[in-house]
Amino acid sequence: MKPIGVVGGIGPESTIDYYRAMIAAYRERRPDGSYPAIVISSVDASAMLGALAKGDFETVTNMMVAELERLERAGSGVALLAANSPHIVFDQVQRRSPLPLVSIVEATRDEAVRLGLKRLALFGTRYTMQGHFYQDVFGAAGLALVVPDEAEQTYIHDKYMNELVKGVLVAETRERLLGIVAQLKAREGIDGVILGGTELPLILRDTTASGIPLLDTTVIHAKAIVARAMA
Repeated sequence: MKPIGVVGGIGPESTIDYYRAMIAAYRERRPDGSYPAIVISSVDASAMLGALAKGDFETVTNMMVAELERLERAGSGVALLAANSPHIVFDQVQRRSPLPLVSIVEATRDEAVRLGLKRLALFGTRYTMQGHFYQDVFGAAGLALVVPDEAEQTYIHDKYMNELVKGVLVAETRERLLGIVAQLKAREGIDGVILGGTELPLILRDTTASGIPLLDTTVIHAKAIVARAMA
């Protein structure tokens, strides 16, 4: 098995979840009591998110590539960016990466196809909801994506950045997020929701809401890279 490299810390709480999910995915495939080799390089989330907020994609790309080079020197054979937002520059990073990468967006698309979903809502940071990187990948597969309206996006982004990234889980926030799911199902006819921020599964632990699946991108990504590393 190739050692797995993880660009983590974006943010720290979800990186912990990634580690657990990769261990669980490995044990599903090899229940012999062994453990996978995992190398984590944890970045300063505030610097990366600050660059994203300014639209400074070159800095984000350079940060990700520098961490991937560090992971290669540490012996990693395959890698991932343990967050959705930096996938806005995934193509640029992939072209410069010294390691093969597993995309969270492509892995989530594959899971949506496997589940037979056709019209999904996308939750995440403002950068993810307003970006094109999910839309382009899902659209090419014939899947429709719906984003929350402006007020809902503002609420999700604010709670994401000011609560979830800091590990703060508030029951009222959870209920409001579930309310947005219900509203989108009624308003837009969605048949699934992409938790397109790796902190969102920390507060939305159920696999379904309003009778439709919630796609946990952390678990989906973790399973995909374990499968790639063990191939």
